[in-house]
Amino acid sequence: MMAGMVGLGELADKVKVFWNLRLSSTAGLAHHSNAQIDLNPRLKRFAPEEPQRTLLHELAHLIAHDRASGRRIKPHGQEWQNACSELGIPGEKRCHDLPLANRVIKRKLAYQCRCCGTIVPRVRKLSRDSACYPCCQKYNRGAYSRRFLLEKISIKEAKLLAPEHNWV
Repeated sequence: MMAGMVGLGELADKVKVFWNLRLSSTAGLAHHSNAQIDLNPRLKRFAPEEPQRTLLHELAHLIAHDRASGRRIKPHGQEWQNACSELGIPGEKRCHDLPLANRVIKRKLAYQCRCCGTIVPRVRKLSRDSACYPCCQKYNRGAYSRRFLLEKISIKEAKLLAPEHNWV
C-alpha cells in the first residue's frame, strides 16, 4: 500500500479498512487507536477516484497521528497536510463535497436558561444539572452556578420560542 512508500512500513501492516454501513453523511473515519479506516459504502456510487481519495484522506490522518508520537495535533493541521502531499493528494480539503445525505436527528427534549432564555434542544435527557455556558461565562467568570440552570420545557413551547432550531 502507499503507506509503505512514505516510510511507514509498520503502520502499513497494521491498517485495516472497512465499509461501515452506519456512516451516512461522513465519507470516512480514521481511528488512531486501532489503525482502522471506515469508509461510507455510498462512496461506491461515485467515480472510482472518490473512494480512493477518501481512503488516502483518512490514511493521512493515521500517518500524521503516528508521526506525532502521542503529541496532540490538529486533525487537518500541517502534519496532516504534509501526509496528504506525500500520498499524492496535495491541497486536500478538510470536508468532502459529495452529495451524501445529511443526518437528521429528531430532538425530543428542550431546556431553557432561566437567565437569558436561550433554548437548548437535546436528543437525550441531561444526566445532571447543567447551566447555561454563555451566562456562566458572562456573569460568573466561567464557573458553574446554579443561578443559570437549564430547566426542561415542553417541545411545543420550545418550538414556539425557537422556531429557528431544526426540531424535525
